[in-house]
Amino acid sequence: MIKPSIPKGTRDFGPVVVRKRQYIFQTIRETFELFGFQPLETPTMENLDTLTGKYGEEGDKLIFKILDNGDILGRAQQAKDSRELGILLCEKALRYDLTIPFARYVVMNQHELALPFKRYQMQPVWRGDRPAKGRYREFYQCDADVVGSNSLLNEIELLLIYDTVFTKLGMEGYEVRINNRKILGALAEIVGQPDLLTDITISIDKLDKIGMDGVKKELQERGLSDTEITKIANFLNISGSNEEKLQQLGVLFQNSPTGLKGIEELSYVLHTQPEAFKTTPILDVTLARGLNYYTGMIVEVKAPEAVKMGSIGGGGRYDDLTGLFGLPGISGVGISFGVDRIYDVLEELQLFPATAQQGTQVLFFNLDAETTGTAFKLVMQLRAKGVSSELFHETSKMDKQMKYANKRNIPYVIIMGESEVKEGLVSIKNMVTGQQEKIAMTELANYQF
Repeated sequence: MIKPSIPKGTRDFGPVVVRKRQYIFQTIRETFELFGFQPLETPTMENLDTLTGKYGEEGDKLIFKILDNGDILGRAQQAKDSRELGILLCEKALRYDLTIPFARYVVMNQHELALPFKRYQMQPVWRGDRPAKGRYREFYQCDADVVGSNSLLNEIELLLIYDTVFTKLGMEGYEVRINNRKILGALAEIVGQPDLLTDITISIDKLDKIGMDGVKKELQERGLSDTEITKIANFLNISGSNEEKLQQLGVLFQNSPTGLKGIEELSYVLHTQPEAFKTTPILDVTLARGLNYYTGMIVEVKAPEAVKMGSIGGGGRYDDLTGLFGLPGISGVGISFGVDRIYDVLEELQLFPATAQQGTQVLFFNLDAETTGTAFKLVMQLRAKGVSSELFHETSKMDKQMKYANKRNIPYVIIMGESEVKEGLVSIKNMVTGQQEKIAMTELANYQF
């Protein structure tokens, strides 16, 4: 007999968890719609060449490839190494994120879209990562992107979406951190290694995990000299308020057009409509986000410090993502919510409202066959009023039905015996307070549950 199991990094979700997750999804979806974004869905799998080469060296290693049908053995024998083996045997892969499939969609449907195109997408993605707390191999992303516009107002709007969603969820202590890839590009220039921008950003992106010493060691392994590494370390030590950081960056990059442009963009985002934010974005020069396609503002949302969860959202500006698929010159900017981590944060901080966990509101006890028909009609009356109701599936003892109601956390039960039916009454018991009252059946549809 095979013991049932599921792959590492995946999870089953029971009814209570699903309801809580739907509460998060609904909060995010309503906010996306409020800001004028349109829904989109793309296939679970993409052609492998659509995905590869878009996420950097580290990201490409985590793509889940799908084994092709057909003469696998024959093709395998033609491979010279493991990399070629993967190419020969796998033409498709599970999507790694929602951004690259979105760019592919825009290119394929460019003549039908009205630009700027504002879309949101809420679907699962897959990564061959090592499972850990808050890190899964299958998880949902909720993305919002704008393509076809260079305006930095889009950056502000997307940051406000974060602000609105986390405020609605009741989360306090989260941080929205921003930086600009032009700043990092300018850093690579003044260090004297512009060709190593990707290597530098990948290393900086690991600062929270491996610390400054770990970053220095990795930069050394990537070929940078001690002098160059010291310049990068001094840059990463820039601190103070947003204004103080901007001032220090202005001095550092006073002779770098690229750096000054990045500072200008950061200043615009931070200084335009600052009163609209409940939580002010924080300029973080150590924020790198190692994905190759970012070209402007980058953003990451940190969970409250008490939870020790890390990032719960992120994104940025990509000036030519569609150029990867033969449509250059279309700028875009987007953000993503890490729903699974957000769930863990809300659960740990006990922020889910009772309504997010509520399923059936009213359970009708089924005590005898004579009253079943009447009870069913009343169930349908309540359902017509939008009250989630059910009739216990069979006649049985009251104790069994009471245990069922308690296990399901159903807040109200309605008890109807033969005598109540004759009198035209029902007994309503509040399972939370224990209070019980009798009302006329004709008043049931207007009862405030």
